Amino acid sequence: MNIVGIIPSRYASTRFPGKPLTDIAGKSMIQRVYEQARKAKSLSDVYVATDDARIEEHVKSFGGKVIMTSDKHQSGTDRCFEAVFEIPGMADVVINIQGDEPFIHPEQIDQVASCFLSPSTQIATLVMKMKTTVDLFNPNVPKVVLNKDMEAIYFSRQAIPYMRGVEPEEWLNHFTFFKHVGIYAYTVKALKEITSLKQSTLELAEGLEQLRWIENGYKIKVKFTEFESVAVDAPEDLKKLPKFL
Repeated sequence: MNIVGIIPSRYASTRFPGKPLTDIAGKSMIQRVYEQARKAKSLSDVYVATDDARIEEHVKSFGGKVIMTSDKHQSGTDRCFEAVFEIPGMADVVINIQGDEPFIHPEQIDQVASCFLSPSTQIATLVMKMKTTVDLFNPNVPKVVLNKDMEAIYFSRQAIPYMRGVEPEEWLNHFTFFKHVGIYAYTVKALKEITSLKQSTLELAEGLEQLRWIENGYKIKVKFTEFESVAVDAPEDLKKLPKFL
């Protein structure tokens, strides 16, 4: 099976313009993500997909592979779909690797790739056990509920499920909650189909594109991970990085 990693990367960002080129201890964020992804044993190749010439030039400068894409895409999923057809050879699976996680563990990539050992898998992602009440009630940390077949049945910015009759600060002591780890993988067939779907009501309500897929009947296979990584959404998040260095 030919599995490729694609790192969507754009220069424009409301909260953090130029984020991919931000220096982190001598290397840019996008270079660190690329180098970590290259360590994954499951990937045949890794590409950066961007709409900005500055990022394209920078990736080439450190020897990375890069594909220029449209500046009209609304999501990384859409950008991955355009990019996959510019990659030599026929990919079977695309792993969408977040460009703002400079210390992503290669093992996480291999974990999500392993979901496709089952030929029935269309889409896959990772979850991890929720450890703090702060994360549980943080709307910027999506939560996931699973069925018995290890498939995601809903994602929410709210803490789900609601623990009836239990004080909120005690919820973690009474139920195992899971948070979503933002890495996606798709068969090329599923990727083509989901990028043609119109935005759904649940997606618009929660601001989570994966709800569009669930609402249209797609199954999202899930694997557990114990590896922590940190996403840089805003400049102040750079303060979290020294411990990873």
